[in-house]
Amino acid sequence: MGLHSLNYAHLSMTFREDTVKLDLRPLLAGERLLTFDYELPLDIDPEDTSSFLYGVSFPSPMKVSGEITNTAGYMRMTLTMSVDYQAECARCLDSVTGCFTLDLEKTVAPKKLLENLDEDKLDDYAIIEDGFLDMDEPLREQIEMEFPVRFLCKDDCKGLCSKCGQNLNHGDCSCNKKEIDPRLAPLAKILEQMKQEENNKNK
Repeated sequence: MGLHSLNYAHLSMTFREDTVKLDLRPLLAGERLLTFDYELPLDIDPEDTSSFLYGVSFPSPMKVSGEITNTAGYMRMTLTMSVDYQAECARCLDSVTGCFTLDLEKTVAPKKLLENLDEDKLDDYAIIEDGFLDMDEPLREQIEMEFPVRFLCKDDCKGLCSKCGQNLNHGDCSCNKKEIDPRLAPLAKILEQMKQEENNKNK
């Protein structure tokens, strides 16, 4: 798929398949404002156990909107991204759906001006390369860092029975809820046998 550009009053974006790059050459030439509003697919495998987003799927693309202002050469980006998600309740494993929203602010600067900056400080910047700002991978990484690690279907979720696995939100099960001290388990077994023998005598 070839490259094509969308040009509006303050917006120029270049696409190649599912990647997005903002054309900042007008800002570098003295323009004062660039606004953007687009969708970014999140091709993240919910079965990837090495990912912070393991078990989470995204049924629709992430929506991204914001602006970059240029004040006497100092460029600042503010944006909001939101995406619908589907995950599992950490207690009962029922499906949980919702919309995750994140606000982000970063200073925007050409790569050559940041060459001597410590690597641990580069995260504070959105880096321009060859006049373009790659919005793709940085936003996916931001989602991974900020996304919640667990979800609940409701605050008072009762979870699953540890013995039979029944979802206790749907009703109680017939399992014995009394927890026996392991040290008393032999005694409990003897008492159960005595009770059974007494029942047999009364038959």
